[in-house]
Amino acid sequence: MKRRHIILIAIASILLLIIGGGLFLMREQTLHISQPVRINIPEGTTYPALVDSLDNHGCIPNHPAFHTLARIRGLQHRIKPGSYLLQPHTHIFRVIQKIYSGNQDPVRITINKHRTPQLLCQFLGSRLTLNPDTLLSLLQSDKICSRFNETPQTIIGLFLQNTYEVYWTVSPYALLERMKRESDFFWNKRQNQLSSLGLSRQQVLTIASIVEEETNAEEEKADIASVYLNRLRIGMPLQADPTIKFAIGDFTIRRIKGDMLNTDSPYNTYRYAGLPPGPICIPSVSSIDAVLKNKKTDYLFFCAKDDFSGRHVFATNSNDHSKNAKKFHNALNNKKIH
Repeated sequence: MKRRHIILIAIASILLLIIGGGLFLMREQTLHISQPVRINIPEGTTYPALVDSLDNHGCIPNHPAFHTLARIRGLQHRIKPGSYLLQPHTHIFRVIQKIYSGNQDPVRITINKHRTPQLLCQFLGSRLTLNPDTLLSLLQSDKICSRFNETPQTIIGLFLQNTYEVYWTVSPYALLERMKRESDFFWNKRQNQLSSLGLSRQQVLTIASIVEEETNAEEEKADIASVYLNRLRIGMPLQADPTIKFAIGDFTIRRIKGDMLNTDSPYNTYRYAGLPPGPICIPSVSSIDAVLKNKKTDYLFFCAKDDFSGRHVFATNSNDHSKNAKKFHNALNNKKIH
């Protein structure tokens, strides 16, 4: 009996050592990374593919321990797609739990001056898991646009130039809902200016998009906006060169020529009076505010300076404008810009 007792004690001790050692190893299994690591897990990722991705980023300090904990949690059968930010010294069980529960971290996307819905959708598709064609179909749907009080021509205006945090797996429709909330918040803070101007959000965005394409000089945006507002007030055609580029679909054009002005498009503001159907790009906040500022000037014309500085000269009458335009066209000819 003593021998049997001794053997049982020995076995128990060994088991305790094994269990204790295992628990110790489990407790010590933290990520050996010095900086946060982002892991993107697409829909349909298999367990072996997940392991490879984590391993490639140095996020599996001990394979046996990881597999053991993954089996205990059932990760092999439940891998939630998403973008996960893993922090240094995080225990691997927390990593497993994070992916198992789908507790993903938002990604940051910065929306800039995209000129068309197609270009915007391509950009978003490169940053998120959404299908660009699916998003584009929503933007082109009269039924969907009406839900947001927009048209296929104006809905791009929901996307304001800014940096946003969104989930990598956000659906196209959910993204539109998010942009609508952001847009409403933006415009609610400017409601007084909008009301005093007597224009809709869409109209202001359309003018601002033209201003955005006309200049990068912040100090002259309000003056350029005043030209277009003055023309609208007196019923004068906008005659905005950027709308010709948009109508043609070629944004590399450096010089607008006669034949281009005959382009039959509602965006051709030489041929059709009033505002085009919608924005010709996503304008910056400064361009929007330049329109809302409603600066009082007598300007009806402006022309690029002949020094190619990107700045403009302004005029109140056609005679002065013709002189300014002649200088600029001569400069273009001297530079052989056709």
